[in-house]
Amino acid sequence: MSAAAYAYQARLRQGHWFSALPMELQEALLTAAQVQPLAAGQVLFRRGDKPCGLYAVVAGGMRIGAVSATGKEALLTLVEAPYWFGEISLFDGQPRTHDAFAESASTLLWVPQARLLTLLEQQPQYWRDFALLMSQKLRLAFIALEEMSLLPAAPRLARRLLLMAENYGEGEPRRVLHLPQEQLALMLAISRQTTNQILKELEGQGIVRLTYGEIEILDWPRLRQAAQ
Repeated sequence: MSAAAYAYQARLRQGHWFSALPMELQEALLTAAQVQPLAAGQVLFRRGDKPCGLYAVVAGGMRIGAVSATGKEALLTLVEAPYWFGEISLFDGQPRTHDAFAESASTLLWVPQARLLTLLEQQPQYWRDFALLMSQKLRLAFIALEEMSLLPAAPRLARRLLLMAENYGEGEPRRVLHLPQEQLALMLAISRQTTNQILKELEGQGIVRLTYGEIEILDWPRLRQAAQ
C-alpha cells in the first residue's frame, strides 16, 4: 500500500462511496494512488484531454466547469474532500467532458487509468462499484435539470446550498461553504444581483451568515424549509 496515499485513508473513509467499497478494493486503490498537490488555480485537466484516471480530493477544493470560446464560464460544481471524480472517462475511454482546476491549494490522490483498467480486467466484479459512483452523480444531474426548469431561483439556491453543505452525499455536513457569490450565481445560471438579493434575504432571516468568500449555515431546518 502506498505510504503517502495511506496517510489519507481515514479521510477517504469519511466519504460514503469509499467507505462502502470492499476492503480489497479500498486497498487496491490506495496501493495504486499517487499524491498530487495542486496550487490555487492550477489546471488538472481540460475538456478534450485524454482520460488519465480517477481522482480523490483529500484537501482543498476543485472547480469543475467549462469556458466557451468567448470566455463565458459555466461552473458546474465545487467539490471538497472526500470526493472522487473522473470516472466517466474510465467507462467510455473518451476525452474529458469538462475542465477541472484547483479552487485553492489542494491535494489529490490520483489512480492512473492503466492501473484501474488492469485491476478491473483482473477483478471485473468491481465495475459495479464504479458504476455506483457515476450513477449517484447522474441522479444529482437529473435533479438539478428538473429544478432549473420547475423551481424559482430562491428555492433552487437554498437546495444547492444544502447539497454543497452535504458535499453531494459524500462525507459529513459542514456549516461553512467557501463559496463566493459570483460562483454560486454561475452554478445556478442566475444573475449575481439575484443571487445577492436571495442570500441577503436568508441572512436577514438568520438562516445564513455572509462573509467575504464564505457562506455559513446557521439554521439547517429553516434552510430546508426555504428549499421546499
